[in-house]
Amino acid sequence: MPFDLGATVRLVGECRDPDGTLASAVTAVVTVTLPDETTVTPAVTEDPDTAGKYRADYVTTTPGRHSVRWVWTGPAAAYTDVFDVQEEAPPTILSLADARDHLNLVSTKDDGEVRFWNTATTRAVEYFVGPVVARSFTEEHHLRNARAVVLHRTPVLALTAVDSALTGAVAYNVDSLHVDRDTGEVVAVTGGRLAGRLRFTYRAGRTIIPANITAGARIILEHLWLTQRGNRGGLAGGGQDLSEPIPGLGYAVPNRAIQLLESDRLPPGVA
Repeated sequence: MPFDLGATVRLVGECRDPDGTLASAVTAVVTVTLPDETTVTPAVTEDPDTAGKYRADYVTTTPGRHSVRWVWTGPAAAYTDVFDVQEEAPPTILSLADARDHLNLVSTKDDGEVRFWNTATTRAVEYFVGPVVARSFTEEHHLRNARAVVLHRTPVLALTAVDSALTGAVAYNVDSLHVDRDTGEVVAVTGGRLAGRLRFTYRAGRTIIPANITAGARIILEHLWLTQRGNRGGLAGGGQDLSEPIPGLGYAVPNRAIQLLESDRLPPGVA
């Protein structure tokens, strides 16, 4: 499961000789490669009770995929792994408490799995209706004397910056631009034209989440939770209703969830 940003990840590696037997090494080094390709080498200690078992603690500082590379000498051995770090506020439609309550979970021992499937549920819902949880997006547009540009994700809450994608300098003052919340269309207030390779930074999502979207998220979460646990029984209040695969999602989303999301569904061809 992904780690929270700022959490400590305990890295564990086993040094084995060519026969596959655990063995103490002369040297042991673990290298963590961050998403930005920088590297760190946390201090390594050997388990005092079991020769050949090593560990290192790394405090996460950057969200994204990390790679881990263990290298031992005397005997020569190596091991590679990965782990993921969530962004500071991972977007989820349902709170952890709401998700746990809907799944009828009293204990918190499965919170890691619940959070994982809750995040996956949000991505599935947003596949159909666009951004729900408000967050920042950045995209580039190459414009040649254009009257308008249409941002990819709606509803747009605010346009925060328009910079040159080549130099990083401010290209347009956002106060001089008007953005249509529902369509994502950006035009100059004065009616002028837009030009250049521009990087648009904006926030999109919903300040109020309609009940049908929340209900759809609950159904999808329950379905994914029961499926990954090997439960082949029906969902609460109805059957699996998976008569047709969903483009891009297969059978991950029950049809009744899609029906709930239909009124907010993106037009065909809109990502």
